[in-house]
Amino acid sequence: MTPETAANGTDFYLMDDFLSAEDRALRLKVRAFVDKDLLPVINGYWERAEFPVDLVPKLAGLGIVGTTIQGYGCPGLSRLAAGIVAAEISRGDGSVNTFLGVQSGLAMGTINMLGSEEQKQRWLPGMAALGKIGAFALTEPEHGSDSVALETSARRDGDSYIINGRKRWIGNASMADVVIIFARDEADAKVKAFVMERNGDGSFPDGYSTEVITGKICKRAILQPDITLDNLRIPAANRLPECHSFKDVTRVLTSTRSGASWESYGHAMAAYEIALDYAKTRQQFGKPIGSFQLVQNKLANMLAELTAMQLICFRLAELAEDDRMTGPMASLAKMHTARKARWICSEARDMLGGNGVLLENHVARHMTDMEVVSTYEGTDSIQSLLVGREITGLSAFS
Repeated sequence: MTPETAANGTDFYLMDDFLSAEDRALRLKVRAFVDKDLLPVINGYWERAEFPVDLVPKLAGLGIVGTTIQGYGCPGLSRLAAGIVAAEISRGDGSVNTFLGVQSGLAMGTINMLGSEEQKQRWLPGMAALGKIGAFALTEPEHGSDSVALETSARRDGDSYIINGRKRWIGNASMADVVIIFARDEADAKVKAFVMERNGDGSFPDGYSTEVITGKICKRAILQPDITLDNLRIPAANRLPECHSFKDVTRVLTSTRSGASWESYGHAMAAYEIALDYAKTRQQFGKPIGSFQLVQNKLANMLAELTAMQLICFRLAELAEDDRMTGPMASLAKMHTARKARWICSEARDMLGGNGVLLENHVARHMTDMEVVSTYEGTDSIQSLLVGREITGLSAFS
């Protein structure tokens, strides 16, 4: 077991043996940022429901934005390295990981997969440096899991498209410089992708307005607004030419879905580390609670599930790197890891007793954030139906 993981035992099956020296250095760099810069301040932002803007320059300095994208100022990480980044950031905080996931995987990833070379050159370098913030506007108020049924419309008008509709739960949308908007083209009823940019003076174009969703019990440190699109005019040159239908949107979603599994692993890793440390130091009935059979049983089962999650994530990264990962493979991983991470976080909260509900001990933040992870990018039920369709050849969807 390597020195940096021996203390908390989160690499019980020695998966570090499969990492390159560069991967280990990357993990240590990201973990150092989490421990030194993120953890000391994140609870305040979370409690105030504010995004930690002050951390953006430090995130940019890590050189991780754009993850697997090659060129355009992006780091060109392997799938495994990108997963490690997501897990380590999530070990600190889910809101910050969502910010980076939207930026790198969804917004930048869509441009990289579906954009022209000119569009990539225009937008990706600034986004890789976090000089431009991106958002990914797919989900609608009436179409969560059924996103293919989106109703936002696009109508060609000369050299522009006129966009009308609503979007919901769109991370970064109230502060974004570049927003990917998916809309159904009135000409052929196919889903297309359009890129909205801020005006030169920093204002949003007429017809684009946001209202930040409030009252969240989780992921409170990232702003996720509702968007209203009212005759929003977007230049035809800002349509991504390789998005011809929702099948192309699915390609983007499939490529990023494994990120939710790595995030689940990160939250579970944090919760286990917190619980283990607490078990060793918390004194009750005259000795550390870690000396009691029930607590040791809990920890052993938590570690077993955590290790299974780690193995799934590592294998999924290998499959993605070899271009062999399928949508159902990603669904199985997301379904399992999210379910088990929720359980590990809940067990950790329980082990800390009343102290577990205090933000200063971090575990409650991870526990509630896992409620979001369990829901987004396909709920547990939806993922199970995708896997079920794959293994039976029969669709349970209408």
